[in-house]
Amino acid sequence: MSKVFIAGSITIKNLTDDFLNRVNKVVDKNFTILVGDASGVDLSVQEHLRNLCAENVFVYCSGSQPRNNVNSWPVRAVSAASKEGTRAFFSAKDKAMAAEADFGLMVWDKKSTGTLTNVIEMVRDRKKVAVYLNKDRQFIDIKTPDELDILVSYMSDGARDLAEKKIQLSSKLASVRSVQLGLAL
Repeated sequence: MSKVFIAGSITIKNLTDDFLNRVNKVVDKNFTILVGDASGVDLSVQEHLRNLCAENVFVYCSGSQPRNNVNSWPVRAVSAASKEGTRAFFSAKDKAMAAEADFGLMVWDKKSTGTLTNVIEMVRDRKKVAVYLNKDRQFIDIKTPDELDILVSYMSDGARDLAEKKIQLSSKLASVRSVQLGLAL
């Protein structure tokens, strides 16, 4: 059974029909859905899944209790070594979902470093991610470092600069390229 990690930018609260239709297809195929517990996309996806009466859903949280679980789905609590409430603390659940999933389905505002990091983690592991550019209302399929570069090209200069400061973007991209080259040898 395939597992799909569905996530996105915390600032996005309203999901488009295009994105929701893709979620519907995941549910129709009875894939296992891995979703986080944050506000924004996580919460909106949870509410949509509840409306669909989706059953094959796991809510991931960092620490012991999810912030949101609108349908009492099973919880996967991920231990986090970092201080509670920090970016590193909440990133623990995202890393776990990226590692466990076979595919990713993300909605992105072209600046969120959290969503971008999730995509990078999955591409590093040679997993396909369908990224929905929210304002552009289009999907981009990402699986290779070159496709990842195309995704990053959608960011503004300011967003790229901020990503460089927050997550060392160029280093992460070089790491993905290095890992994939190593696997190809």
